[in-house]
Amino acid sequence: MSGIDKAKNKVQELSGEGKERVGEATGDREMQAEGANDKAAGNLKQAGEKVKDVFK
Repeated sequence: MSGIDKAKNKVQELSGEGKERVGEATGDREMQAEGANDKAAGNLKQAGEKVKDVFK
């Protein structure tokens, strides 16, 4: 299960990075902010998975 969660988190992180870049390129600050939030959420979840792995 942990591997699936890690993959989902990475997809969220990469999706957020894409949104952030598209927002920058088009001048859409809302999309840029949404992408930054998605990217940060993915990073935070990845960190949580790493902590879980340490305690296994």
